[in-house]
Amino acid sequence: TKLTMLLSPLIEYILMLILASKYLPCAIAFGLKINSSPNDNINDLNKPSTPNYKSRSTANPEPTTPYATGSEERRRRLESALISLGVNPTTITSSEYRGTAALRAYTSFLLPKSEGAFAVAESPQRASVVANNISFYVREHKSHNEEWLRNHDRSLAEVQELFQDKPRQPLTLVLDNIRSAHNVGNILRAAEAARVCDVYLCGITPTPPNPKVLKTAVGSAEFVPHQHVGSTMEAVRQLQVNGVSVLGVETTSKSQSLWNMEMTQPLALVFGNEVVGVHADVLKVCDGLVSVPMLGVKNSLNVATCASIVIWEALRQWEEMQEDVENGNV
Repeated sequence: TKLTMLLSPLIEYILMLILASKYLPCAIAFGLKINSSPNDNINDLNKPSTPNYKSRSTANPEPTTPYATGSEERRRRLESALISLGVNPTTITSSEYRGTAALRAYTSFLLPKSEGAFAVAESPQRASVVANNISFYVREHKSHNEEWLRNHDRSLAEVQELFQDKPRQPLTLVLDNIRSAHNVGNILRAAEAARVCDVYLCGITPTPPNPKVLKTAVGSAEFVPHQHVGSTMEAVRQLQVNGVSVLGVETTSKSQSLWNMEMTQPLALVFGNEVVGVHADVLKVCDGLVSVPMLGVKNSLNVATCASIVIWEALRQWEEMQEDVENGNV
């Protein structure tokens, strides 16, 4: 037993030496492999680099990606096949189809994301196959929109009948190129709760029946009168022609605090993009500028949150005015 106790450390030491001599060269080689640069191994030079896509297929990937070669020729073949099926190719890239399966199929064919997809796209018959897929997606999109419009009209009629003695508030919301469908859904939800008379969805602003808009609106979008307008400036000008006062909601040196702003009737409020806000040219033609007072380090709010604050401040003022009229204080 004493002999065993004396030999055990020696045996362990010998085993460690054997294992080290067997696996150390592999470990060293593995370490060199990890730390070596591509120039140290000629095989690495022959490996295709992974495409560095900066955006998804629906968000205008740059034509400088590795598999963009021949994109214009593919575009010509695809658009020719679409025209033969009665589909106008320019509609696929319009704001109406932003985020749809039709646009994804169109852009993925022009700018494949992998070597395999590139090889398939280059095959002679692929353009016809993709065109047929896009044609189906377009029909599906139109059918979905038509169903939404029928339901929307029916819902508005039901609301009109339900609130016969309660007219809508003389308030219009103008959304200037708001990017997030979730923000739009939240604003539509607030618009329904406040019973505003109309919502103008301008430029790239997602519109119902965009699934993300409907999900965030939680069933309220169908009860809100709304329309898509290509240009925010066009919407503002038309409102002013109709006698509506337009306020741009934006933090600027010329903006008046919301607490000091008198909200006249009828009124339109312009809310801007999450990053750049309301376009400068639109701000110039507004009848006034208003901002929500900020007390913290940051000087901005989420656009949907901001919209709710300003909407209910207008409603509060109008309710007070109505009470003053009824009490003979005006």
